Amino acid sequence: MCRILGVSRAQYYRYRSPKPSKRRAEDADLKQRILRIFAEFKQRYGVMKIHHELNLELQPLQLRCSPRRISRLMKELDIHSVTVNKWKAASASKTKVEQRPNLLKQDFSTTGLNQKWTADMTYIQTKRNGWCYLSTIMDLHSRRIIGYSFSKKMATDLVLKTLESAVKNRTITGGPDYPYGFRITGYQRLITINV
Repeated sequence: MCRILGVSRAQYYRYRSPKPSKRRAEDADLKQRILRIFAEFKQRYGVMKIHHELNLELQPLQLRCSPRRISRLMKELDIHSVTVNKWKAASASKTKVEQRPNLLKQDFSTTGLNQKWTADMTYIQTKRNGWCYLSTIMDLHSRRIIGYSFSKKMATDLVLKTLESAVKNRTITGGPDYPYGFRITGYQRLITINV
C-alpha cells in the first residue's frame, strides 16, 4: 500500500501514531509559561520583557529561549502587550492671568514660622479615580506641609480648601509665592483677608 501511495513506511507509521516532536512539546510548554507571565504582569509585557522573565524561569533548568521564538509563539497565541499613550497635561488656560510679583525672589531662608509659605499642585494617577490633583502649602521654616487638599478635578475650590486648611493650622504673617493654580481671584481674596 505504501508503494502504491508513494510514501515510505516511516512516514506511514508516523502518520498512524503521531507523537509530537520535541520542538512542538517545548513550544506547548513555553506557550503556557508565556501566557502565565503575560497574565501575571497584566498584559503589559511585550516580547523583550517576557523574554527576560522567561529566561529567569528557565535558567535553573539550563534552558534558554530567544526573543524571536517568543515573538512567534505570542503571534500564534494572538497576544500582544497593551500600550497606553503617556498622559500629557493640558496647556495653561488662554485667559489672561494677572502676573503677581515674586515676593521670595529665590530667598528661601527664614528665622521663624509663618514667614514664608510655598504652594504646589501636582497630579497623581490612581487606580480607582484616574488622574487626581493634590494641592499643598508648605511652611519654609519648618519644611512641613501645613495645608493640603485632594480632588478629582482641578477646580478653584481645590486651592481654596488648601489655603483654608493652612490658615486653620497657622496664622498668616506674609504672602506666599504663587504657582499657576494659586493665581485665582478667590484665593488671592482669601490671602488678603488673612494677611
